[in-house]
Amino acid sequence: MTEHDISTRVRPAFPRWAALVPVGLLVVIGGFFAFGLTRDPHALPSMLVDRPMPDFTLEPLAPETRVLTNDDMRRQVSLVNIFGSWCSSCVLEHPMLMDIASTGAVAVYGVDWRDEPGAGLVWLKRYGNPYRLTGLDADSRLAINLGVTGAPETFIVDADGRIRYKHVGPITPEIWKNTIRPLVQKLEADAP
Repeated sequence: MTEHDISTRVRPAFPRWAALVPVGLLVVIGGFFAFGLTRDPHALPSMLVDRPMPDFTLEPLAPETRVLTNDDMRRQVSLVNIFGSWCSSCVLEHPMLMDIASTGAVAVYGVDWRDEPGAGLVWLKRYGNPYRLTGLDADSRLAINLGVTGAPETFIVDADGRIRYKHVGPITPEIWKNTIRPLVQKLEADAP
C-alpha cells in the first residue's frame, strides 16, 4: 500500500470549510435575536394609522344611554380605549384614565370588548367611569376592524375622525406625559 492510498482513505468526506457552516448559521441566528432585543414589543405597527376610524355602532352598556358611533369622535380629538371586565391590565390602567378624564384634556370613549352584557357596566360602577360614552363590542366586530390584539389598547382619533396613534398595553403616567398628551395637544392645535 502506498502513501497515496493511505491518505485517500483517511481524508474526510466533506471539505474542511464545511465545518464552519454551523458556526456561520449560529452567528446569523444570533444577529436576528440581538436585533429583536432592540425592538419595543409594545410598538406594534397599525395599518389604520392615518386612516379614518371604521364605521361602527355599538350598543350602550346601560339602557338609559345612547349608542356609541364613529361620529361621536368627529369635531374633537378623542381617546378611544378598548377594555374588558376580564382584563387585569385594564384595572391597572384605569386610575390613569380617570385622571385623564378628570382634566378634560381629551374626550375619552370606551369600547367594552368581549364582555357579556352587563359585565362592563358592573366593572365601571366598581372602578369609576372615565368615558363620555361606552359601547359594547361583544362580538369583536369593531376590535377586528381596528386590529386589536388584546386589552387594553388605545387609539387617538383626530377631529376629522382619522386614527393618528395606537398604543398597546396600559397607559402609564410616562406614556401619557411623553407621548399621548403631546400628540393630543398637537392635533388640537392643528384642528381647523
